[in-house]
Amino acid sequence: MCPMPSAESTPASVREPDSVRPTREDAVAAAGSELIGGPLGRRALLGTSWWTPVRVIALVAIGMFALGLVQKAPCYNGAWFFGASSQYTHACYSDIPHLYQGRGFVDDLVPYFDKLPGDMEYLEYPVLTGVFMEVASWLTTGSGSIQHQEQWYWMVNAGMLMVCAVVIAVCVTRTHARRPWDGLLVALAPAFALTATINWDLLAVALTSAAVLMWSRMRPVAFGVLLGLATAAKLYPFLILGPLLVLCWRAGRWREFGKALGGAAVAWLVVNLPVMLFAFDGWSKFYTFSQERGVDFGSFWLILVHNTDNPPSTETVNTLATLLMLLCCGAIAALTLIAPRRPRFAQLAFLIIAAFILTNKVYSPQYVLWLVPLAVLARPKWRDFLIWQVCEVAYFLGIWMYLAYTTSGDAHKGLPTDGYHWAIGVHLLGTLFLCVMVVRDILMPDRDPVRQTGDDDPSGGVLDGARDVFVLAPAARTGQHSAHFEGPLVRWGAGRQTGGSLSANE
Repeated sequence: MCPMPSAESTPASVREPDSVRPTREDAVAAAGSELIGGPLGRRALLGTSWWTPVRVIALVAIGMFALGLVQKAPCYNGAWFFGASSQYTHACYSDIPHLYQGRGFVDDLVPYFDKLPGDMEYLEYPVLTGVFMEVASWLTTGSGSIQHQEQWYWMVNAGMLMVCAVVIAVCVTRTHARRPWDGLLVALAPAFALTATINWDLLAVALTSAAVLMWSRMRPVAFGVLLGLATAAKLYPFLILGPLLVLCWRAGRWREFGKALGGAAVAWLVVNLPVMLFAFDGWSKFYTFSQERGVDFGSFWLILVHNTDNPPSTETVNTLATLLMLLCCGAIAALTLIAPRRPRFAQLAFLIIAAFILTNKVYSPQYVLWLVPLAVLARPKWRDFLIWQVCEVAYFLGIWMYLAYTTSGDAHKGLPTDGYHWAIGVHLLGTLFLCVMVVRDILMPDRDPVRQTGDDDPSGGVLDGARDVFVLAPAARTGQHSAHFEGPLVRWGAGRQTGGSLSANE
């Protein structure tokens, strides 16, 4: 078997210029397309009209986001303001209107610098998210009743978050150049629409998605800057640097990783350093709050606490959760170095964020937004994605019904504790299912939907088609195709010794 050319001589995009159509490659996508007239025919002219994939997906994302706003209508019209449990029975809760007054925006208090009345002394969000919240408050009318102002504040935030949602869908559409229609999975994801305006997570997700796009375009500095900004908006994006480090180690791309790391550090410091220097107590509130926060909704730790007579302390849970996360990081690193073919960047990015979600002591329903774009890039298989989404929608309904039960007094309207534990279990199993499928794709590259169509790592940037310079023993064996697989076989080069170091042509 002759080795394939390197990325420097023959990029994947040159080898396979044609776009991949999900309705030809995916049975579920083909069946679903019957709702709009069936799969595209072989004579269909794509890209010859205004209706390009990017524009279609952006419009679908706007439409689904609008449906999510409609779903919040019962709360907008009163449930946020009247009755403790009605916002839960209608499953339309949002932090945004409540925190307009609760975090001092109605009184023009400056986040991080001005103390807040009540138990929370300072705003408990990272700095860039605080800036986002503050800008929205500037655009909110200061006249009328407090209810009117909170409604206005939510609408302003919704408009800004809709821009973030479109950015996410467009970035995913453009990351895998030959697979633009995979972006429809983001645009149509029901859990995405339902949770988009619960909190401000979409800002960090949009910046992370843009960062991944920049890495796929071989722009490591831009990737680093955007990832640093994303980390300044939410803590989780920095975790992506871990698997990227191991991938660059395997491919010997240290210079590119160094540029990415430097860009991320500089961007994060530019946002955070002024607040750190002049309002350290306010700046550090997010980190102290995260550490001191007890076991909360959505985690397996909550099931443990509810079913034991001697629940672990917050400090113990913090330690155990950190150890579990470190074990997951070690497992992902080992998987990266022993896989028969170097894993795709998006696959490992999804796994590391999923590991954080599964081991964390809290899982708010909007955290699903962190995973949606990465899940689409990691495994663009409609059946598996929809199975996971059904599990997340079940959890979305479960947490609100549980809160309705706990806030409705003797009426007990909603889901009791045992039922909520089942909802948590469904969420955990759905996420684990998708993780297992991604790991299987890494160990058996023939099953990877992206690699089945001839690509190597379209989101990998400089890693796409690159030679390996360091792998562990199992990865040095000649590539073996997965057993009992009826699809087309994907070929890759066998490992070989070169100058005392192990390399593989892919």
